[in-house]
Amino acid sequence: MGLRETRNQFRPVTDVQPTAGRDSARVNIATRNGKLVRARRGRQDVAILVGVAAVVFSALYIVSDLVELAQGGFSTPQLVLTYVAEAAIPLFVIGLYAVQRPRIGRLGFWGAIGYSYTFIFYSSTVVVALANGTRDWDALVAQFGPWVTIHGALMLVAGSAFGVAVIRAGVLPRWTGAALVAGVILVGMSSTLPAIAQVASAAIRDLAFAGMGAALLLPSREARLTVRASTGAMDAGVSVGTVAV
Repeated sequence: MGLRETRNQFRPVTDVQPTAGRDSARVNIATRNGKLVRARRGRQDVAILVGVAAVVFSALYIVSDLVELAQGGFSTPQLVLTYVAEAAIPLFVIGLYAVQRPRIGRLGFWGAIGYSYTFIFYSSTVVVALANGTRDWDALVAQFGPWVTIHGALMLVAGSAFGVAVIRAGVLPRWTGAALVAGVILVGMSSTLPAIAQVASAAIRDLAFAGMGAALLLPSREARLTVRASTGAMDAGVSVGTVAV
C-alpha cells in the first residue's frame, strides 16, 4: 500500500468531523431555544397571575373601605373582605417586584419587602378585630397602641421606595409609581382627617397597584420587551452562538 493510498483512507474521517460538530452545535442551540421559550412562557404566565391579583385585590380593598365608610365602622362581612384583600397584598407586591427584575434594583427589593411586611401586620390586626368584635378603626388603634403608628411610618417609607423604584425601572407605567408615592404619603397625612379623606387617600394607593396589574394584563410594547429582560441576555447569547457556528 502506497503513501497516497494510506492518506486517502483517512480523508473521509476528517471530512465528517466538521459536519458532526456543526450538527451537535445545532442540537445544542435547538435545546437552548426550547428552554428559553418555556422560560419565557412561564414568566409571562406569572406576570398574568400577578396582574390579575393586583387588580382584583386592590379593587376589593377599595370596596371594603367604602363599605366601612358607608356603615360608619366595622362589621363581620366587611372585616372578612378587608382581610382577604390585605392578606393578598404581600403576594402581589412581591410578584410586581419579580416581574420588574432586574431593572427595579435593590431599592425595589427592599421597598417590596418592607411594604409586604407592614400588610402582614395589618392583616393580623383584622384577625384581632374579628376575634374581639372591635367596633371601628379608632378602637382598634387603641388596642394596638404605638404599633399601628410604627407600621404606618414603615408603610410610608417602604411604599415610597417601591414607587420610586417603579418610576426608575420604567418597566411598568411610571405614573403608577408616582401614584403609589402620592397615595402612601396622603394616607399618612390623612390619619387625623375625616374618614372620607382617609378612604380617598387609600384609594389612590390602591389604584396605583391596580394600574400596575392592568399594565401586565394589557402591556405596552415597551413593557413586553422589558418584562422579558431576564431572558433577553440569554436570547442574545443564543443568537451569537448561532452566527458563530
